[in-house]
Amino acid sequence: MSAWDDLPVVDTLAELAGLVEERQDGLYVRWSRGPEADLGKASSTDELTGVPMPGLSANPLDVEDWWQGRSVRLWVARRLYDYAHLPHEKGPGVRPWILEGRENGRGPDNEPLVEDVRPLCRLSDEVIAEARAEVARQENEWGPLRRGSQR
Repeated sequence: MSAWDDLPVVDTLAELAGLVEERQDGLYVRWSRGPEADLGKASSTDELTGVPMPGLSANPLDVEDWWQGRSVRLWVARRLYDYAHLPHEKGPGVRPWILEGRENGRGPDNEPLVEDVRPLCRLSDEVIAEARAEVARQENEWGPLRRGSQR
């Protein structure tokens, strides 16, 4: 058994939204090969320059004040949807997992760099499918954050 297998699994978007509401702040989603692969090095590397960064890059799940009481489920769906392309781009074994930790700077894409990481749970494929469906139901379209080649 790996540390990945030992993490509880969140199977629904409602369950993840409930966790975000309960904690209220300090939760992040990271797309990687899991805590076991990440925690040994405890830092991400800038892909463009190869420079090590002071923490693991992750995306915050904290609901911003400007969201003003709107659906936490939709907020969380968007946070997942924005980066759901990463498993395809980063290769086999890349999955989303939820962590808590302390922000220690920002990466080149303005993403939080988190240290003192504590893995909480991993997300099932069903949660990502629900996030995609939730976004698809919205009147306005937006796509995941992807970078095409710039020439």
